[in-house]
Amino acid sequence: MLRMARQQLPPWVHAAFLLWLLSLGGAIEIPMDLSQPPTITKQSVKDHIVDPRDNILIECEAKGNPAPSFHWTRNSRFFNIAKDPRVSMRRRSGTLVIDFRSGGRPEEYEGEYQCFARNKFGTALSNRIRLQVSKSPLWPKENLDPVVVQEGAPLTLQCNPPPGLPSPVIFWMSSSMEPIAQDKRVSQGHHGDLYFSNVVLQDMQTDYSCNARFHFTHTIQQKNPFTLKVLTNHPYNDSSLRNHPDMYSARGVAERTPSFMYPQGTASSQMVLRGMDLLLECIASGVPTPDIAWYKKGGDLPSHKAKFENFNKALRITNVSEEDSGEYFCLASNKMGSIRHTISVRVKAAPYWLDEPKNLILAPGEDGRLVCRANGNPKPTVEWMVNGEPLQSAPPNPNREVAGDTIIFRDTQISSRAVYQCNTSNEHGYLLANAFVSVLDVPPRMLSPRNQLIRVILYNRTRLDCPFFGSPIPTLRWFKNGQGSNLDGGNYHVYENGSLEIKMIRKEDQGIYTCVATNILGKAENQVRLEVKDPTRIYQMPEDQVAKKGTTVQLPCRVKHDPSLKLTVHWLKDDEPLYVGNRMKKEDDSLTIFGVAERDQGSYTCIASTELDKDLAKAYLTVLGRPDRPRDLELTDLAERSVRLTWTPGDDNNSPITDYVVQFEEDQFQPGVWHDHSKFPGSVNSAVLQLSPYVNYQFRVIAVNEVGSSHPSLPSERYRTSGAPPESNPTDVKGEGTRKNNMEITWTPMNATSAFGPNLRYIVKWRRRETRDTWNNVTVWGSRYVVGQTPVYVPYEIRVQAENDFGKGPEPETIIGYSGEDYPRAAPTDVKIRVLNSTAISLQWNRVYSDTVQGHLREYRAYYWRESSLLKNLWVSQKRQQASFPGDRLRGVVGRLFPFSNYKLEMVVVNGRGDGPRSETKEYTTPEGVPSAPRRFRVRQPNLETINLEWDHPEHPNGILIGYTLKYVAFNGTKVGKQIAENFSPNQTKFTVQRADPVSRYRFTLSARTQVGNGEAVTEESPAPPNEAYTNNQADIATQGWFIGLMCAIALLVLILLIVCFIKRSRGGKYPVREKKDVPLGPEDPKEDDGSFDYSDEDNKPLQGSQTSLDGTIKQQESDDSLVDYGEGGEGQFNEDGSFIGQYTVKKDKEETEGNESSEATSPVNAIYSLA
Repeated sequence: MLRMARQQLPPWVHAAFLLWLLSLGGAIEIPMDLSQPPTITKQSVKDHIVDPRDNILIECEAKGNPAPSFHWTRNSRFFNIAKDPRVSMRRRSGTLVIDFRSGGRPEEYEGEYQCFARNKFGTALSNRIRLQVSKSPLWPKENLDPVVVQEGAPLTLQCNPPPGLPSPVIFWMSSSMEPIAQDKRVSQGHHGDLYFSNVVLQDMQTDYSCNARFHFTHTIQQKNPFTLKVLTNHPYNDSSLRNHPDMYSARGVAERTPSFMYPQGTASSQMVLRGMDLLLECIASGVPTPDIAWYKKGGDLPSHKAKFENFNKALRITNVSEEDSGEYFCLASNKMGSIRHTISVRVKAAPYWLDEPKNLILAPGEDGRLVCRANGNPKPTVEWMVNGEPLQSAPPNPNREVAGDTIIFRDTQISSRAVYQCNTSNEHGYLLANAFVSVLDVPPRMLSPRNQLIRVILYNRTRLDCPFFGSPIPTLRWFKNGQGSNLDGGNYHVYENGSLEIKMIRKEDQGIYTCVATNILGKAENQVRLEVKDPTRIYQMPEDQVAKKGTTVQLPCRVKHDPSLKLTVHWLKDDEPLYVGNRMKKEDDSLTIFGVAERDQGSYTCIASTELDKDLAKAYLTVLGRPDRPRDLELTDLAERSVRLTWTPGDDNNSPITDYVVQFEEDQFQPGVWHDHSKFPGSVNSAVLQLSPYVNYQFRVIAVNEVGSSHPSLPSERYRTSGAPPESNPTDVKGEGTRKNNMEITWTPMNATSAFGPNLRYIVKWRRRETRDTWNNVTVWGSRYVVGQTPVYVPYEIRVQAENDFGKGPEPETIIGYSGEDYPRAAPTDVKIRVLNSTAISLQWNRVYSDTVQGHLREYRAYYWRESSLLKNLWVSQKRQQASFPGDRLRGVVGRLFPFSNYKLEMVVVNGRGDGPRSETKEYTTPEGVPSAPRRFRVRQPNLETINLEWDHPEHPNGILIGYTLKYVAFNGTKVGKQIAENFSPNQTKFTVQRADPVSRYRFTLSARTQVGNGEAVTEESPAPPNEAYTNNQADIATQGWFIGLMCAIALLVLILLIVCFIKRSRGGKYPVREKKDVPLGPEDPKEDDGSFDYSDEDNKPLQGSQTSLDGTIKQQESDDSLVDYGEGGEGQFNEDGSFIGQYTVKKDKEETEGNESSEATSPVNAIYSLA
């Protein structure tokens, strides 16, 4: 579900660009340091409504040189500000301030105001500002009688709010401030009245109060509430009728065709002004409630600006234009018929500009014109004024000619300077525009700073501004890099105001641009330096993703930009700035969301921007969640054994609902426990449920989708079915003895849906199977019954039948049960043993008589134990073991015995109660077997010539050992040598192999043997040998010069160390050779109380049984003992290539020795200092 991620520029950007292009051709402004007539720059709106609690402010600001002075008229008469202490004018402004802090009534100042800004060159006028004070009158108190209405009749509750300024906002609520729910049957009209298309009985459950909210005072006024009294033919609010598919006829309400409540009749007309919104409204009554549809005669509704409101009862068309006039009609229809109302729409227009007059700047002797064109409906009239006075009453000017909406100036002179007003009006409004005529003699001048730097983005459209002024208006030309012809045409375009537009920037457009303005009085120039930058582009955009709730999502946003510009990347969510919380991680090129939640769903926009441009890309994240719970459960089609359940699905949270699970709960057997009833596809929302008799059902529904299950819906109403006799009996009926003289009858009790009636109970019957006696019976309320005083292990016939207050269930099946068992009375006889091999024997015995079993014969069981081994001084465990032979068998095999051992064995009979008496004890002996594998087989490689092997005796000899067999073979990669076999005496546990070459490895296989044969073998391989280059270098390293120099340096250091040691000894110095640890000291270590040792020659002696080599390492000297025997010496004894790196020392002693080597006494540098 990928979509195009790169976002196009919104329409408003294009509109703004068009406005900018239009502004380039606008009038040239006069610099403020030159003389000029006044220009109005700010003024209040024409209809100025003020808050009576605040001071009144009427704005009027203007510019001019010299600065203009201001005065006002009120209701077309001069307004003398000096005579009213409450009124003042702001300094350097014409804005009026009317202060009521010292008292006064704002209503006294209502009227029409106009501002005049004047200097010696003319007078400019503001609009006529109509000042009104906001009003929020109180609602008149009234006592309202209850409104009596027949069920199904239409009703209008009138609001009639007090007239306010501006008009209040109307809404309806109950007296308890609960909003009145509105739908296509009950809704509020545009004028504030509340309409009921038809009244139902539930409308009496609340009252109705109209509320008016006033804008300026921020107050809400409430009308006394209406109460309704609904007359009905069906006074009871029966829930079953509410669910009836035809509620009106079920309640005795007559159905009728629609009729219009507003507007009245079949036709009406409406006028709207151009640019305003048109609101058409049709509200109809009828039973059932009518539907409303809208049409336009002779055409379609304008889809781009038409929308339906108030449940299709209102049609709104925004920004009306002349083509929206015509006939519209609304159609109200229900199943009884339809009715139509036609609305004739006329579009009028207040004046709007076609050509607004603009300031005219002329040089002496030049010609010019002012144009004032406007349109409207009806056609507006045009009136010209000069300096605020009607043009016809102004002094004559031979250089001026008025031609309707145009004033023409010829051979203009300095005396022609003035401000002209154009007033165009019709019955719907007016437009007032000021435009001055200024006559100047000014050489060209530049109005912007010199040598500006402009940076632009490659391939963009841009403009270089060169604001200038002069009179006569100068001509302007552009040049690039100070040479070439005038830039205009092709990729360049020069506008009236001097701006140079470059339609598409290229790299070669970079450079210095010069603009030159010229008129008859001189010339002026300015320069602009243009730099072209690479655009910012998102080259790896985020894509739409669908994620399950709780997962992690990453949205990439990789950007390429001009390195000379600073890049900023930020994210929006749903077009609002994204708050990056603890669950989010924002990086330069991505956004990661951990543990996605439902609130994370939405559109994500990556915006990469520099100070010159930006690029954006958008993706939508869809979060899959568990569905919302179903709601609005309803029970309909109520029958004795079925009901229809209908529900409204909840939101599927973007993952389609696959199933609905209907559960039920009953309040008799397991109240509060919910059971699954049935399952339905996710495409349905209504199902018929099959029910059991006499169950007080309550239902709920669970929705299931791919993500999981919803919360259960709220329970439905309860529905109890009528009772009936049981249709089944309890299951899993059993009869078993718990003692030797009883029988316990048990069964699985029936649940609520199979009880079918009240007081469920069970009729239990039993009798001896052999004797066929009469049935014994008892009524039981639980799920077990114990029959006492029974013979030992006899069969019984058993029946269990369900019964409730409506009757008995069907005839039950007969089940065979047995009374309790007793211990067997006899043991197996004539037990015979035959030895099969060294680990197994065969057993055979005679069957016991069935009457001695006294129960169900489960198995024959042999108990056996190892009495001793045939090997002297070998301890054995005499723990008893057992072998079972299920059923009535006469022979069996006992395995997993130890060879070369003495065993004893007894046999018993086993039933459900336990073991019977034991048979006589039998003895037997297992023969010799093969031994287990030798223990702890070790392979050691002390040098390149020999390999040492060591092992321990087998854990289980299983006979008399007569020796060991060793087989070994040399191999190098895929090459394998000839296998060699060696036999050893039973006491030998070591062997040394002489290597044939230093490269090959060896594989050893060792086994022990008895007279029976070889036992289990163990296999080990020798370590990998060192590489060949290392071996070759061993022979001639002593002849290398660097080695000889190194040895000399070591000898010198040793000599210095010996000197230091002798000096220390002569001074009685002590050397700490180990920390105070818990490591025990050897008996030969002469120790002091502080843990130090006197230095003596004994300290330099090597370990017994070792010798010191040239490089100081300790080597083995004719010892065959295992390294493991020395504590931890077995760990890490060989490096990766098999070379020996260990020492026959205990690990802790090694650490202590290393500690001594770092002490002060053994440091050569410290030794030198000690000599000084």
